[in-house]
Amino acid sequence: MPLSEHEQRLLEQIERALVDDDPKFASSVRSGDRRLKARRRFQLGALLVLGGLALLVGGAVIPSVPLGVLGFLVMFGGAALAVLNYRAATGTVEAGPGGAPAGRGRGGKPRRPPMKNRLEERFRRRYDQ
Repeated sequence: MPLSEHEQRLLEQIERALVDDDPKFASSVRSGDRRLKARRRFQLGALLVLGGLALLVGGAVIPSVPLGVLGFLVMFGGAALAVLNYRAATGTVEAGPGGAPAGRGRGGKPRRPPMKNRLEERFRRRYDQ
């Protein structure tokens, strides 16, 4: 939904005030999209997993334990990099402690309560009966 003219003017005023108050922070925020950087790191992690897999297979074909270990370490590092950047790269929003986006999940579907809560509720119902 596009912003109205009044909202755009207010946003511009807020941006100018931010630049005046803290130009270093404003330039760091304006420097780029965090999702783009996270997406690149995620892609790098995926490439490292594939490269590590190639090294691991190469270490198995050529009986070389150090090459196999190196391949495993590269795969592990790539998987860790990809997993750590997955949420930021895909742009999914977490429900914080305030539970702001708690009502609905992706696509407007109602979000189910966590499994722990559902299991506790089932146990309580059984115990009460």
